[in-house]
Amino acid sequence: MGTVCSHTMGVMEQIGRYRLVARLGAGSFATVWQGHDDQLDVPVAIKVLAENWSSREDVRNRFMSEARLMRRIQDSRVIRVYDVGTLQDGRPYFVMDYCDSGSLDQWRRELRPPAQAIRAAAQACRALQVLHDHHVVHRDVTPGNLLLDSSSDGSLVVRLADLGVAKSMLDDLGSTMTAGTPSYMALEQATGGNFDHRADIYAMGCVTYALLTGAPPFRVRNLPDLLNRQEGQHPEALAGRLGVPAELDELLRRALSRAPQGRPASAKAMADQLDRIAGAIEAGGTEPGRTSIAFTHLRTPAPAWPTMPSDDEDAALTRRQPAPRRAAEPPSPASSATPAGQPSADRPAASVPPPQQPVGPISGGRSATPVPTPNPARHPGPLPPAAGWTPPRGYGQPQGSSPAPHRYGEHPAPTPQWPGQMVNDWSYLPPERTPTPSGRGAGFWWIIAVAAFLILMIVVWVIFQLT
Repeated sequence: MGTVCSHTMGVMEQIGRYRLVARLGAGSFATVWQGHDDQLDVPVAIKVLAENWSSREDVRNRFMSEARLMRRIQDSRVIRVYDVGTLQDGRPYFVMDYCDSGSLDQWRRELRPPAQAIRAAAQACRALQVLHDHHVVHRDVTPGNLLLDSSSDGSLVVRLADLGVAKSMLDDLGSTMTAGTPSYMALEQATGGNFDHRADIYAMGCVTYALLTGAPPFRVRNLPDLLNRQEGQHPEALAGRLGVPAELDELLRRALSRAPQGRPASAKAMADQLDRIAGAIEAGGTEPGRTSIAFTHLRTPAPAWPTMPSDDEDAALTRRQPAPRRAAEPPSPASSATPAGQPSADRPAASVPPPQQPVGPISGGRSATPVPTPNPARHPGPLPPAAGWTPPRGYGQPQGSSPAPHRYGEHPAPTPQWPGQMVNDWSYLPPERTPTPSGRGAGFWWIIAVAAFLILMIVVWVIFQLT
């Protein structure tokens, strides 16, 4: 039996008991709405399967699998599902947490101070550890899939979203697809072989680098670019460029290793090291003349659910191509997660504990899932934000410019890069068509066609003259 929907002049106004407030974004396979539960008086986000896919049973099953997975992982650091249903036209939907403060993709474009970016990356690692403790690999960790939510005490929490391509390590579904975003994808994931939680750790290395510089560490637009990455290729060092500790460059070098065994053993281990580095920066040890920076959110009118891929994040999906001759790495177990916390500015970097709570007040905001208040004896309080901080030259944008905030759905859909690839917001559905040739190859065939036509016309003219 379908759920009743209200329509006015063709515009959907309500889904079940949820009143629709605004459309947050639409992709090839789903539309996300901001809604409001009038009975509980709470905001919600509602994801509805696109009409053109509703007749595909495999697509419907994958859609509902995402909802079940998000429901099963009951943790405030992962977006949770509260309700599911079916529209009158047969399309399934599910209702989930609404995050009111944008995503880390907006932070990537704004280029926040290094300590803020590193703290946010550490929180994201701890959210990933929750998934790994449930034996799940996310497979598409990008800044746009890491949302920011204001908690009841006014601080910000990084929450992991969009589990549409997540794969349980305990389930072997015989998948024949490679899914994910190439510029954040580990090599072993791109080859379609066996991979484990360390593929997500590689992605977090890319996310951390992108938050600090505005772009992923490697110029990768498609899977061939990723597969052709040279052995020993490393991104530009950040210590001299941003005034961050050299330890950060070493951590990123390990996280971005082509070989899984060269990466940090767990997302928690990476989070702990990121927090130590942020503590050193906040203590002023590596940034002379710069005041300590708290994980403080400056509220902007950015949308609250920007989980669609942006124009430089090409979420790619292909039917599996013939596997390149690269050996897959064996899996290793993930360690358990711990909550996040806050270091003190006057404490030595070596003694800064991992944070138990996101720090830094913001104005207004509330969350349906409040976070425990940190112990004041261990955490003396938020540090003041840096005044007048501006990115240094070469930080990823021209000096004096201000990157436009990312608005969910404003960027055109990415274009397929080669036959058989499809770029979309979920990245787990098979392509329906093969794109036509374009670029230099298409121009060559146009020249051949024109030349053949001219030759034919000359032959006809000669025959006509002879007769």
